[in-house]
Amino acid sequence: MKKFLPVLCFFYIGALHAQLWQERFEDAVNQAKDENKPIVLVFSGSDWCAPCIRLKKHILDSEEFKSYASDHYVLYNADFPRKKKNQLPLEKLSVNKSLAEKYNPRGHFPLVVVLDKEQRVLGAADFYAKPAPEKYISLLNSFIQ
Repeated sequence: MKKFLPVLCFFYIGALHAQLWQERFEDAVNQAKDENKPIVLVFSGSDWCAPCIRLKKHILDSEEFKSYASDHYVLYNADFPRKKKNQLPLEKLSVNKSLAEKYNPRGHFPLVVVLDKEQRVLGAADFYAKPAPEKYISLLNSFIQ
């Protein structure tokens, strides 16, 4: 039993992390309305964009960001992978393309757009430096206030 406890904890923590990111943008909007939270919309190229990979590694996957985001944001990743093995289902790709047309017409990657619960843009941030997670949270929060 002692051997299974760490494994069980690992899967539980993994499940909690996975729940932070909505699989469907429609669900993100509904959650934002229900919980009165802003939406953090991340445009990324998860398998080809080096700055996107760094943003995920240093900010989005940090314990500080995950902990804060779970209470303050609704998260959605509009990903645009290029490798065949990472391709998204057509429906999700179509939604992501529509979001890009509306919120990222210049095609910047990564781009983080903060929306209110009515899907109005509050602010946007590119990611070129490697700030601490706390500074990135402050930047996102500056758009909300």
